[in-house]
Amino acid sequence: RNRPEGKVLETVGVFEAPKQHGKYETGQLFLHSVFGYRGIVLFPWQARLYDRDVASPVTEKSENVAGHGSKEVKGKTHTYYQVLIDARDCPHICQRSQTEAVTFLANHDDSRALYAIPGLDYVSHEDILPYSSTDQVPIQHELFERFLMYDQTKVPPFVARDTLCAWQEKNHPWLELSDVHRETTENIRVTVIPFYMGMREAQNSHVYWWRYCIRLENLDSEVVQLRERHWRIFSLSGTLETVRGRGVVGREPVLSKEQPAFQYSSHVSLQASSGHMWGTFRFERPDGSHFDVRIPPFSLESNKDEKTPPSGLHW
Repeated sequence: RNRPEGKVLETVGVFEAPKQHGKYETGQLFLHSVFGYRGIVLFPWQARLYDRDVASPVTEKSENVAGHGSKEVKGKTHTYYQVLIDARDCPHICQRSQTEAVTFLANHDDSRALYAIPGLDYVSHEDILPYSSTDQVPIQHELFERFLMYDQTKVPPFVARDTLCAWQEKNHPWLELSDVHRETTENIRVTVIPFYMGMREAQNSHVYWWRYCIRLENLDSEVVQLRERHWRIFSLSGTLETVRGRGVVGREPVLSKEQPAFQYSSHVSLQASSGHMWGTFRFERPDGSHFDVRIPPFSLESNKDEKTPPSGLHW
């Protein structure tokens, strides 16, 4: 789609049948079914998916922190993957998905300092369109040859180096994806994945940080544009904060049939070890009318067994 004039498609590999059951292994090559980039699986995560679109057998209404009745939502196990994005594809997807969305707290005294590892992403099992390639370096990424090596006796033929295993083990608390929340309003599906990033001491108090990744998907053919966000942030310390603003991350993305999805990450900090967030996105239709899309409520939980700060790319 939308490729520059004079450019031709090149063969990158041979499609394989997507797995209906089970999970993909480390080293699996894939095309992203929504954003179209080439990638490779580093390792899988087992997450709990709380899908508010799926009717729960529990019909009782319960009061949630948002103050309105909502159906009990039961989580189900779902597989997500930590992946590398091919650097050649980053310029083509940066308008639809941040390619520097996986962030860490820096290791020095500035409690607000963040750094990102470019070309890391989290993808759902159904995002993956698997393929195979005879190329020994099929993905261009600065970490590809540091994390993976070619072994023609294996399927897939790319296996984890010790550095990948060590990096995952060392950074497990800051990489781990545990809960995924999903809700659809008027054919706009919002998926939220919160990540705990760690705690910092600032002015004799503790500040807890989270990153949250949000994907917006238009499941209809009508073009809509995101105009505003409205967040409520509740902290265990008893504070309730309201945040309103234009768009998200400085953008007001258009969701169309050709480009149905937009994905971004942002951050929140609390002076308590847990809290909740919820809210709405306001969208505009072509006729100028507006409608609000619910952001599913999600918990902000800290890792109770935290021992060491995030170490990022320190080997």
